[in-house]
Amino acid sequence: MSTTVHAAPLLRLTPDDEPVPGWAVVVTGDRIAAVGPESDLLGAYPGARVRRWAGTLGPGLRHDGPLPAAPTPRERVHALFRLGVTAVLAGYVTEPGLRAVVDRSDVAVLTAPVPVALHSGGRADLAVLADDGRCLATVLAGRLVHRRA
Repeated sequence: MSTTVHAAPLLRLTPDDEPVPGWAVVVTGDRIAAVGPESDLLGAYPGARVRRWAGTLGPGLRHDGPLPAAPTPRERVHALFRLGVTAVLAGYVTEPGLRAVVDRSDVAVLTAPVPVALHSGGRADLAVLADDGRCLATVLAGRLVHRRA
């Protein structure tokens, strides 16, 4: 299983937290292995791949409404990735074709809104957001599923 350190100039543990400079997230497989100061993590995981992102790194976002309109279910799910979304509410993915794509993509399907946060042992769902709120990258269960060109 590969290990990746995701680092950015700023990191938020939750979408509402003040960003912390110099922190990073270690991902092994589909889980967060550690969150903390980048220098400490690089020392603790010397063989890890390092991905450096511009912007603010934080937890993947939760989408609390209907999925964006698009011609196909696959495109609807990919529209979420372009927003930094890694979790949706079950009530909005009831169409069989859409639900199949959501399940195949490994998007988290929640029965109720729950807070999203980065923590050791949690699922490796991350989003990197620019200062203007645009999503620069989305990591879903440890896999990079979107990167702005």
